[in-house]
Amino acid sequence: MFAILVDLDGTIINSAPGIIGSYQHALRCMGVDCPPAEDLTWVVGPPSRRSFPKLIRPDQDVEEAVHLYRAHYEVHGLLNGTIYPGMQEALTDLYALPARLFVCTAKVQSFAERIIEHFGLGHLFEQIYGADLGGKFDDKGLLIEHIIGVEQIEPSRMVMVGDRANDMLAATRHAIPGLGALWGYGDEAELTAAGATVLCPSPSQLVETVRRLVSA
Repeated sequence: MFAILVDLDGTIINSAPGIIGSYQHALRCMGVDCPPAEDLTWVVGPPSRRSFPKLIRPDQDVEEAVHLYRAHYEVHGLLNGTIYPGMQEALTDLYALPARLFVCTAKVQSFAERIIEHFGLGHLFEQIYGADLGGKFDDKGLLIEHIIGVEQIEPSRMVMVGDRANDMLAATRHAIPGLGALWGYGDEAELTAAGATVLCPSPSQLVETVRRLVSA
């Protein structure tokens, strides 16, 4: 049975409003010029510890920014998102292949667990894997390595589904096929440059794309 690792932000849910709003809150609290929302879509997906250094001044504390962001996000942004149209059906069909489904996200694991339960998707996933508050597994390549070890899955029997370069680069490090989700925040150029094995235009085509990938 194949294992399918599925990214959360930009792949399962459109979480930009909650994430970007919380980034803006943190930047305002730190007295930093706050870009408009449309200029901050790049922060959705990568770990916040890697994004804030590009937004705050060199003399400012990244950990303070991360703390401000998470405190606001937990209260105001965590559930401020929507499942992409067709994604719940696609996950249900993947589960019925059958396949083992795992969430693999750079988001704090406890946040990811709450989101998955809120949207009624918990029964489809064998386990949810994410980072901790201290930054362990911010690197998605290390997170995938952890999943491989805990779940005892051969990389040749896995697929990574995600919408950003860090998803594809992490999969490539372990010789895992990477399926680039074009309905998310990363475009064709970003995903291809990061080594995506195949690109998928929409959730409605996800199951068939996975079938082709695992039978290749």
